Amino acid sequence: MSEFFGSVWWLLVTLGLLVTFHEFGHFVVARRCGVKVLKFSIGFGPALWSRFDRHGTQFVVAAIPLGGYVKMLDEREAADAVDPKDLKNAYNRQPVGVRMAISAAGPAFNLIFTLAAFWLMFVIGKPDYQPVVGHVDHVAASAGFQSGDRITAINGNTIGTWTDASMALLQGGMDRSDLGVTVVDAGGTERQRTLALSQLPRDLDEESVYRQIGLEPRQWALSPVVGTVQADSAAARAGLKPGDRILAIDSDKITDWRDVSAAIQKFAAPDKPLTLKIERGGEQIALLATPIRNTQDPITTLRDNTQHAPNWLLGISAKPPEVKYDATLHYGPLAAIPKAFGETWERSRQTLDMLWSMVTGRASLKNLSGVITIAQIANSSAHLGTAWFLNFLAIISLSLAILNLLPIPVLDGGHLLYYLIELVKGSPVSERVQIAGQYVGLTLLMALMSLAFYNDILRIAS
Repeated sequence: MSEFFGSVWWLLVTLGLLVTFHEFGHFVVARRCGVKVLKFSIGFGPALWSRFDRHGTQFVVAAIPLGGYVKMLDEREAADAVDPKDLKNAYNRQPVGVRMAISAAGPAFNLIFTLAAFWLMFVIGKPDYQPVVGHVDHVAASAGFQSGDRITAINGNTIGTWTDASMALLQGGMDRSDLGVTVVDAGGTERQRTLALSQLPRDLDEESVYRQIGLEPRQWALSPVVGTVQADSAAARAGLKPGDRILAIDSDKITDWRDVSAAIQKFAAPDKPLTLKIERGGEQIALLATPIRNTQDPITTLRDNTQHAPNWLLGISAKPPEVKYDATLHYGPLAAIPKAFGETWERSRQTLDMLWSMVTGRASLKNLSGVITIAQIANSSAHLGTAWFLNFLAIISLSLAILNLLPIPVLDGGHLLYYLIELVKGSPVSERVQIAGQYVGLTLLMALMSLAFYNDILRIAS
């Protein structure tokens, strides 16, 4: 339950910060342009807190924290006739350029927040992994990658950390484009490898794509050290204990926990004991253990539709790894400025590429995430430290800016589209068209939110 409440708390912190900053953009530009602001609300529904300032603006914190709004004086929405002395301050009386500036201010402030968050992240220093390959599987194994390879460039772009590498790999996977990867192998020789990501199936979601690429950092490796031994299991009867390091099973040398499972399935047979060479307290010991056939339903269907069915069990599990960062992205206050702009540009490009890929069908709509996934990532990012949480906030803020600029009625981008049409034709878009657009926009947004929520539920279920 602590993870649940932690996710809820950090979601509220995230939405509170980003929504407030977005709406403050609309508010401050409206005020600067002389438009009368009636209400500044963070959240929807009943007010939990409220006060008025000297300009008559009501500031509200509402009960449903999933958004916010700025309500301006507008003759079209006023229940009573607007006082003649306030007409010059009504939103609908403003020149089209002023209305465009007010609509664009929200996304612009989200962009400013993104730059500031990335800058502070670089100044604080974001811990990360070195781009050194650990486990290799699937496409990467076919491309010739080896454990110990250090990734130095992908498609000519320099790679400094594993985050850099994973973002480039994931983008290539989502685009189904082959990637040229420069590595320095364990012997110090530079080599060129090609990941044939164009061969990946089209219906995979983001997580399955990354799994099928088959590259993991060396820090994720599970050492072949026993963590737990089930009572009355084959391992317990053989004398295995927590802390034992498995060195070999029959003729197979063991260097990784995955080797343990593979060797058990390879050599096990009815009534056939396996010879386990282990290290305990600095001494090497040989034990005999006879695996038990798994009689329960062993099939676990994974999200990439592969199946894993361990037929033979010893009754042991791995010792959880102590993952430690071994690299830090850190720059001085001045050097961090261009880095923040560069990171914002790169993340914007990746987000737009992903959106276009989903629109054109090159990427699955399973990649849409909703509020549940955002809450979970907010919680995990907060636990990784301030720099990682700032990175998360920057990405979400940038996503909000881009989303709000889409030309969908009811979003800021939809309003900007109407104003552009007004500039071209010389008169406002008719009220009938605007109302129809609102219905279309709301329908689109509800469909997208429902799909994102459905994807979240599928992720939890799987």
